[in-house]
Amino acid sequence: MTSSGTNARDSQPLGPEAPTPWAAAWELLLPAASAPARARGRTLQEALRESVRSGRLAPGTRLPSSRELAADLAVSRGLVTEAYEQLTAEGYLRSGRGAGTWVGEAARAARPRARDLAPRPADARADFVPGTPDLSLFPRAAWAAAQRGVLAELPHHALGYPDPRGLPRLRTVLAELLARRRGVVAEPERIVVVSGVAQAMTLLGFVLHARGVREVGVEDPGSPEHGALFASAGVGTVPLPLDGEGLALGPLRASGVRAVVTTPAHQFPSGIAYSARRRAELLDWARTSDGLVVEDDYDGDFRYDRAPVGSLQGLDPERVAYTGSVSKSLAPGLRLGWLLVPESLAEEVVERKRTMDLGNPVVDQALLARFVERGDYDRQLRRCQRAYRERRDTLVSALEEHFPGTEVSGIAAGLHVIAVLPARHGPTDRFLERAAAAGVAVRPLAHYGGMAGGREAVSGGVVDAGEEVGRGRVSDGDGKVDGGREVDGEREVDGRVRLVLGYAQLAPARIRDGVRLMAEAVRL
Repeated sequence: MTSSGTNARDSQPLGPEAPTPWAAAWELLLPAASAPARARGRTLQEALRESVRSGRLAPGTRLPSSRELAADLAVSRGLVTEAYEQLTAEGYLRSGRGAGTWVGEAARAARPRARDLAPRPADARADFVPGTPDLSLFPRAAWAAAQRGVLAELPHHALGYPDPRGLPRLRTVLAELLARRRGVVAEPERIVVVSGVAQAMTLLGFVLHARGVREVGVEDPGSPEHGALFASAGVGTVPLPLDGEGLALGPLRASGVRAVVTTPAHQFPSGIAYSARRRAELLDWARTSDGLVVEDDYDGDFRYDRAPVGSLQGLDPERVAYTGSVSKSLAPGLRLGWLLVPESLAEEVVERKRTMDLGNPVVDQALLARFVERGDYDRQLRRCQRAYRERRDTLVSALEEHFPGTEVSGIAAGLHVIAVLPARHGPTDRFLERAAAAGVAVRPLAHYGGMAGGREAVSGGVVDAGEEVGRGRVSDGDGKVDGGREVDGEREVDGRVRLVLGYAQLAPARIRDGVRLMAEAVRL
């Protein structure tokens, strides 16, 4: 006998061993039998819906009669009848007099789960791709303590819609922090809290576009993201070359742009710091052309041989828009940063921020404010500086050991270096292929040249200015750019392998192993 009281030969089994499509959805209906009486009908209906949505009950599947299902679940027949009628009205089921109840054709199986499109580290034994800090250094205990404090002290009214510029408390502590650490002229009223440098660039792009600007200059080589961010606001990019002191002024003037994005404290990826003369010349260009300099201070706190060079914005706050974030010092997933804008742009930037997202989350802002106020942020910076200095030294030493004659250029700062390997290790394409085969992820310098979506570079890339950095040593001054000599606007092919190596995310032992693996791979 079945649980409904009929003979087995007269009806198919309905339990979990039934060889029918109906059996696949059986387990989803079981909670309905044990649900509280008042929720039993709703639970049964939702279980049937989920069976259809998930595809466990395929279109065209015949369901048991209401009498049979009620007996198997030990619920009233009226409960099942009501569920069938409700789902038939919604389109999940179909029925006809004397024809039984079937799964309808209207519903389609939902995707099993949402995709995760977040960038992930390369599946490599050693990942030297630059741009990622060591996320294991995130101060979980101090952050959790700050969060508990904020939730305990934050008044109820503060959880309403915030000032689109950011919480006054956070803007005040950021003004003090940036003035003290980066030499910024920071008034709380001109600070806008943003979701990282990416949003700062996008905000500026929209404001400049509204003012009729259609192109901005960007460093070449430089961050590929700058071009994409401005393009999202309808603004194109003009790649502009560098020389040994920073952005080359001649190509900048010839380009005709009225705004330019720079990384003067530690140019990415060349690693140079703009010279004092070039900083002054860049500001003179902005004043005489009524232009705007955007300063991306992406890793300005990390200098290992001396105190960091102060911000460009401190020299002329009305000609420089300054932006930074906690992405390198804490974690990029926090999506917290700041934008200091000239007074002439402040109102337009704030209004664009308001219409974009109504402001950053209040609790996150209050948390960062408390974290800075209590000195935790300064302690975190010191901790990161010690770790990253050791890792940079380890990388330079490993390159000298395994790739004699390698030139490491740029200042002792940031989270990456440029390494120029002797020609015997080239060509670059073959080197990259062999490194990848050995499980080592690296990026060539060429990856950061020629901005996508921008106009052709005014004079073809990096300008060779001055002598190269000494072999196997790191420049102890403002550094030099080693981009190859220029011949009629084209880089001379010298066979050397130019790499941009990130080290912050790797422990010293992993750095040594990664360099050794590269050396063994290219000797094969």
